[in-house]
Amino acid sequence: MTALTIYLPLDSAAVAMGADDLADALQAEADKRKLDLNIVRTGSRGMHWLEPLLEVEKGGERVGYGPVNDDDAASLLDALTGDGGHDKCVGPVQEIPFFKNQTRLIFARCGVVDPVSVSDYEAYGGNAGLGKAFKMDADAICAAVMESGLRGRGGAGFPAGIKWKTVSEAQADQKYIVVNADEGDSGTFADRMIMEGDPFTLIEGMTIAGIAVGATQGYIYLRSEYPIAARVLNEAIANARKAGLLGDNIRGAGKAFDIEVFMGAGAYICGEETSLLNSLEGKRGEVRSKPPLPALEGLFGKPTLVHNVISLCSVPAIIDKGAAFYRDYGMGKSTGTMPFQIAGNVKQGGLYETAFGVTLRELVEKVGGGTFTGKPIRAVQIGGPLGAYLPPRLFDLEMDYETMAANGAGVGHGGLVVYDDSVDLADQARYAFEFCVEESCGKCTPCRVGSVRGVETVDRIKAGVDRDKNVTVLNDLCELMVDGSLCAMGGMTPIPVLSAVKYFPEDFGIKPAKQAAE
Repeated sequence: MTALTIYLPLDSAAVAMGADDLADALQAEADKRKLDLNIVRTGSRGMHWLEPLLEVEKGGERVGYGPVNDDDAASLLDALTGDGGHDKCVGPVQEIPFFKNQTRLIFARCGVVDPVSVSDYEAYGGNAGLGKAFKMDADAICAAVMESGLRGRGGAGFPAGIKWKTVSEAQADQKYIVVNADEGDSGTFADRMIMEGDPFTLIEGMTIAGIAVGATQGYIYLRSEYPIAARVLNEAIANARKAGLLGDNIRGAGKAFDIEVFMGAGAYICGEETSLLNSLEGKRGEVRSKPPLPALEGLFGKPTLVHNVISLCSVPAIIDKGAAFYRDYGMGKSTGTMPFQIAGNVKQGGLYETAFGVTLRELVEKVGGGTFTGKPIRAVQIGGPLGAYLPPRLFDLEMDYETMAANGAGVGHGGLVVYDDSVDLADQARYAFEFCVEESCGKCTPCRVGSVRGVETVDRIKAGVDRDKNVTVLNDLCELMVDGSLCAMGGMTPIPVLSAVKYFPEDFGIKPAKQAAE
């Protein structure tokens, strides 16, 4: 019996496009032909417009076919057992421009390995960082993270090394590592992709962090909308325990660390670290006042290192290859790589990992290929539902923390949502307030009440009711929310609103500043 191995993503995006149905159809067709077919379910390469993307190894490289579906099963097997010719063949995957031009430090294994196989992970360089961490003292590991310049990838961009040092120096009988995997921003999917496609990178990063700060227990706070990620993570954690990578004596190195997956209940506010900690403790997901900081009094009142998924997935490469290696990527204080997620009205949506410093124009026009509809791009929202809307005249800005901040925007979690010229930015501004109404924890008045008043004010402006006065009210309201809100939920809601008013005043019936002066 002839044997054939093919690679097909189990990633949520691929499954949504029929990958499971395709796998079943291929297996049924192979059984009919008495063909020994081995289907390896991998993560996604991140080229979502090609999903499901089936791959087969030929001459030492992976050749792709996509997008394919269950109707293609027979013709695909004809091609794969013949000369490989097929009208949906996209050639060597590594040579597709979208993929070829990336710098993959975090996602190097995603789409390549079986995500729950420890041996696959280690065959492609996994656990090299952990092995080196065993030979380093805790201070040296923390120093390497500090020297690398790694900043939190969850949105705030806070220097990771400062958090690590604070938790490491805290005195307590128990410390925790908590992973914020409640990826709720619109247009973001990097956390999901890495957890579904290469979960051992997260496990390794968490374990290194535990060794560095003295924590023995880790929790992954996962959003309930990620069932595939939950299944893959739990299987990977179980396999890691069997391989001695988690437990009381990791690989005989005398270090203890274990991980548990905790499913959230679907609240956006639980992406805020203190609200997340309350939820983990079985309490209402409500923001805590600071101080004390979670690094000193976090989960169950103990010192806790809270990090985003991608932040911790960056750590193995830093420890393996050195802080200087990592710091050489990027620009200024924005070091390393960022997995930018291109979504919305775009021709080639997906994940593109590259060093900081790439321009927004390169990402949405060259990499993303422009809009799906073929109409001109009118705006791109950066950083989720609380991110700024930027017009094409600002697309040549470099994507790094300082440049974005200087222009009233932020990198956030790296999500980019593209809009063509049919978008109404006044409607988008109203949506930002609506979103805050629905997702606010309700603890502070500026956020809880300000968001409701914001919806009403935008409605009056759109209706032309005392427009100039209501624009003044809107600006005052936004200032109050920024200055008075307890957390970033209320404090950042004005960002999309004010950027929409500033760059797209005509959608509100307001004359642009130049015309108003005339």
